[in-house]
Amino acid sequence: MELCDLLSPALKHRNTKMRAALKVEKQVAIALWKLAKPDSYRSVGNQFGVGKSTVGAAVIQVANAITELLLSRVVTLGNVQAILDGFVAMGFSNCGGVIDRTHIPILGPDHLGSQ
Repeated sequence: MELCDLLSPALKHRNTKMRAALKVEKQVAIALWKLAKPDSYRSVGNQFGVGKSTVGAAVIQVANAITELLLSRVVTLGNVQAILDGFVAMGFSNCGGVIDRTHIPILGPDHLGSQ
């Protein structure tokens, strides 16, 4: 419910003459269900009583709302250099890419794939 309260400003819609708007709680529940389960849009739609296009729209809208409203609340590392120095002191050099989630391909030596 806290997540719904935080995302409410971006997800709250008004009813129209054509249809009633989805409640914020239902949009968040649809998006979380879809992201947590490998179900199809049709399966998730059947679960919540909405169409598959509504599921797709809810997932995108909730993801955009999270990015827009909650990205600034993400935990940050602080002093990265101090953390890197700590890893070097433990014998793990060049860990900076791992800390900031950068993808670093590791290539094995030619003809020695197991190493």
